[in-house]
Amino acid sequence: MRLIDLSVPVATGMPVYPGDPRVTIAPALSAAADGVNVLHLDMGSQSGTHVDAPFHIDDALPTLDELPLERFWGRAVVVDARGAEPRTPLGPSLFEGRPRAGDIVLVATGWSRHWGGEDYLAHPYLTREAAELLVAAGIRTVGIDALSVDPTPADDLPAHRILCGAHAVIAENLTGLGPLLDAQTAGEPIEVSLLPLRLPAADGAPVRAVARVG
Repeated sequence: MRLIDLSVPVATGMPVYPGDPRVTIAPALSAAADGVNVLHLDMGSQSGTHVDAPFHIDDALPTLDELPLERFWGRAVVVDARGAEPRTPLGPSLFEGRPRAGDIVLVATGWSRHWGGEDYLAHPYLTREAAELLVAAGIRTVGIDALSVDPTPADDLPAHRILCGAHAVIAENLTGLGPLLDAQTAGEPIEVSLLPLRLPAADGAPVRAVARVG
């Protein structure tokens, strides 16, 4: 059994979705002056590797703390979309016959290689039809190694609306999904933890996403 970190580092000036709060991390206390080291964190709920609760797109939908913990931890299926070109829509054919009800579906686009660069915004994204297929298959957790499951920027968020409307969880800004595809090809079982900070009434929260393989 081995653990694989699927999270981007949280750092001052890290990429955020256009319009979201910038991330700033600075010393608040120091061992030399105060006897302890403590950091001050200034960041949005959608910073870095994070999960969206359905409340993210609609006040009438469940907040983060209203979702069952099973949404954030379980068996994973990794879908290989690494050949997609910039801003490519990923349709339902990519997912047909792959996931089973209750699986956590991780979409590996390989776009995490652009983290920190301008090309990161030109990521592939799910179509409305792909999101509908996943919901119909009983999937309630979907992750992607890109900034969003919808295009960036976007006039609308159809994949978010379909998934969140089904009370599903969306994980974004994952990284390091390549080794999971290799493990899956080798027949190794994969379990993923996407447990968020416990923020009452929240739209989402940063996570330390980790996969357990084997």
